[in-house]
This record gives sequence, structure tokens and C-alpha cells, in this order.
Amino acid sequence: MKKLNIPVVFTLFTAMLLLVISCAINPVTGKNQIMLMSEEQEVALGMSYDPQVLATFGVYNDNNLQNFVQTKGTEMGKISHRPNLVYHVKVVDSPVVNAFAVPGGYIYLTRGILAQLNSEAELMGVLAHEMGHITARHTVATQSKQQMAQLLLIGGMIASEKFAQYAQYAMQGLELLFLSFSRDDERQADALGVEYSSKLGYDAHKMADFFKVLKKMSLAESEGGIPTFLSTHPDPGDRYNDVNKQAAQWQTQLNLGIYKVNQDQYLQMVNGIIYGDDPKQGYVENNVFYHPELKFKFGYPMGWTLENSPLQVTVTPPDGKALMLFLLSDQKTLEAAVDTTLARYGLTPQGSKRTTVNGLPAIMTQAKQVQQDQSTGATATNLVLSYFISHGGLIYVFLGVSTEADFNTYATTMNTAMTTFSNLIDASKINVQPKRINVVKVARAGTVADAFTYFRVPQAQQAELALLNDMELTDKVAAGKLLKIVSQ
Repeated sequence: MKKLNIPVVFTLFTAMLLLVISCAINPVTGKNQIMLMSEEQEVALGMSYDPQVLATFGVYNDNNLQNFVQTKGTEMGKISHRPNLVYHVKVVDSPVVNAFAVPGGYIYLTRGILAQLNSEAELMGVLAHEMGHITARHTVATQSKQQMAQLLLIGGMIASEKFAQYAQYAMQGLELLFLSFSRDDERQADALGVEYSSKLGYDAHKMADFFKVLKKMSLAESEGGIPTFLSTHPDPGDRYNDVNKQAAQWQTQLNLGIYKVNQDQYLQMVNGIIYGDDPKQGYVENNVFYHPELKFKFGYPMGWTLENSPLQVTVTPPDGKALMLFLLSDQKTLEAAVDTTLARYGLTPQGSKRTTVNGLPAIMTQAKQVQQDQSTGATATNLVLSYFISHGGLIYVFLGVSTEADFNTYATTMNTAMTTFSNLIDASKINVQPKRINVVKVARAGTVADAFTYFRVPQAQQAELALLNDMELTDKVAAGKLLKIVSQ
């Protein structure tokens, strides 16, 4: 959860009013295609998403990286199938390995994927792949289809479908940014990625190598509230061999002679990049969630699972029969936060009282929600215990929810956890530093494992770091070879 990440709820009905069904020529295929928005509307939609994406995840603070990806994006855009479109490429502050595009030429690369890449050629392949989704208008077509149907909640955010609506309100807008493409779209984006990166003089075989790394990582599920690359970009099949074959064909056709990889240059560029979670965005230690920037902390029950997303924190028991949701209100007063939250989730108040939580002004409420199953007509009742707490000029909200039948089983546990919210004043917790990529030079020839041992990499981390370098521990490395290790 990041500073001032107020939950963003997109009004889909307003967006739908902007859509105009029309027939357009697909820039890549040259064929007629039914489109629910014009190019002008597509660009306007991207412009409306961009500030919300950046407010949610934050821009990664590295001007050299930002300038590099934007320069390459601009250069690549000029040789793409939509050269008149203005492309905006940005690195966002997320540890998850992903890249995504939204309509209108906006491409986002997480710092997590930049840390995992090992050469400029790999980066160009990923960037070109995302640009392919835009030039072929996959994002527009896929978004249009999903806007015509009921959007699904991002997987892994909550324990039970019974409580989906609570997390859905906070994540609904982001769902539009992380649409899962079809396998045919992925094949086409792969092909365009090979074409665009090859035309810029990069070795697209490295694009295939990175997809192989992703396969090894088996990143099929969401973590930290953001889907991973493979969850939003389903593997279209034999991606590794297909991309390698296409790379060879383009290199033969272009006949440029030497194709750039630029591994050492890339490694030097990402030297020092944050790796994994950034503590300033919130971290867990011994069942306590700390937020150094916003200077608060709270505990949660032993055995429960905490997921820290950019917009909210969810805490769930192993059986999935309850949910605690922690988020930041966009209101300025406790009373306004209570009113808007109850209305947002369709809750009927049963009682409330002013109180304090570790000296902080607060309001505790109890409410219920009656749900109706659309298919059977049966109704079910959830009970909700909530705390609204004022701290540092902001209003924080805890929602503890379970079914009417199970609520008493969890109410005391959830109440105890919520009332642990307090000021964070411990300097040792506030000043925790993130892990960073440290690019080192191998001192003497040997295996990757030998090099890691020389640099005092713990045995338990060596397999992870071998994958980070796209190598095996038994691979031979020469003196002077650059490797990524992780330090704090």
C-alpha cells in the first residue's frame, strides 16, 4: 500500500457512453475490423488511465532508466505499424515481473521485469511485444469485449468469492488495465515484437530466451495485487521455438550483419535497481504490517495471510471464511468516510460509536449486507465490523466481514487485529532499506556457484540468483563476467 493511493473506482457506464461502434482497418492486418472506439477515443482513454496508473503504482525514481525506455519507445514507434501514434513508455514502481499496455500508446514496464532482464535485446523484445498489442489494437478489442461483459476480479486477491465485492470496488479500475489476451493475440504480438526489435537492430533470439525464463519462473498467479506477465499474456504454445524461428527469418531478410545484445551495458544500467518489495510501500515482520512512509503499523492473526497490493491490504484466514480489508479513504472526515463506505458496499448500519484506537480518533460501526444469488434467487447475509481511524491527516478503513453464520467465530479476532493500529515511531522499522541489484565482476573463472560463493551469497539464495541471471549454477563463467547479486 503506497502513500496517497486512494482507491480508484472507474465508472464503466460513463466509459461505455464514449464507445462508438465502427468499422476500421486494422493497422497490422490491413483488414476491416469492428471497433467500439475510434483512434481519438482510444488515445483519450489512454490519457485518462495514465495518471491513475502512475498514482497507483508510482513512477520508479531513476531518470536514466526512464529516459532510456522512452527514447527506445519513441524510436520503435516510428518503425511500427502506427508511426503517427505518440508512445509513452514508463517504468512503474512494482516488484512484480510484468509489462502491460493500455489503449492509445501507453506502455508500462515494472521495475521487477527490468531487474529480471539481462540485456537490452531482451528489453527491446518485451517493449516491442507490448507495442505489438497496441499497433494491432488488441488492447482496444479485448477491452471492448470485457466491457460488454461483467468484469472478473483479479485472482488471488481474496479468499472466498462470497466476499468478492469488497475487494472489487478498490480493484475494479485496474482490471481494465490487466486484461488477459487471447493466444492468437499473443502469437501476433510475439511476431510483431520480433519484427520491431529486429528492425531496430537487436537480436530477437534474446526475446525467446526471456520467454523461456518466464516459463521457468511459472509466474501464473498474481502477487502484490498486480498480475504477472504470464497471467496477462497466456503462453500461445511453443513460444520459444516460434520466436527463434521468426528471429532467424527477420535477420535473414534484413541482412544487417550484427544484431545488438548489449548485455553489459544493460546490466550497468540496472545496477542498483530495487529488487523485490520496497519497505517504504509497507512490509511484514512477525505478523505486523509496517508502513514507514505513512508511519503506522498494525498486527494481524497468526496463520492468516496478508496480501499488500498498491490499493489495499487484504488479510484472510486459512479456511477463507472471513476477510479483513484495509484501505485508505478518499474522504476528509471520519463521518464522511463512514457514509461513503457504507454506501459503496451496500451496507445497512446496525450501530456505531465514537472511540479511540491507541489514542487516535476513530469510529467503529457494525453493519450487514444482504446478497441475492442472481441464478437461484437465494439470499445470504454478511456481517461487517468496521473501524474508521484518523491518522496523519488521512482516514484509514478496516472492514472485517464474514457470513452471518460464521461471524461470531471471527469477530473477536478481527476486532483485536484492527485495534492494534497505531503510530509507527520506531526508527529501526521506519528506516528499513530495500534490497537492490548489485552488478559484480567475476574475479576468477569457475562456475556460477563458485562466483556466488566468492561474493558470499547464501546457499539458500543461489538458485534464485542463478535464474535472475538466466543461468544454471553449474554454468561456467570467465573472469570479468558481470553477474547480478542482491544486497541490502
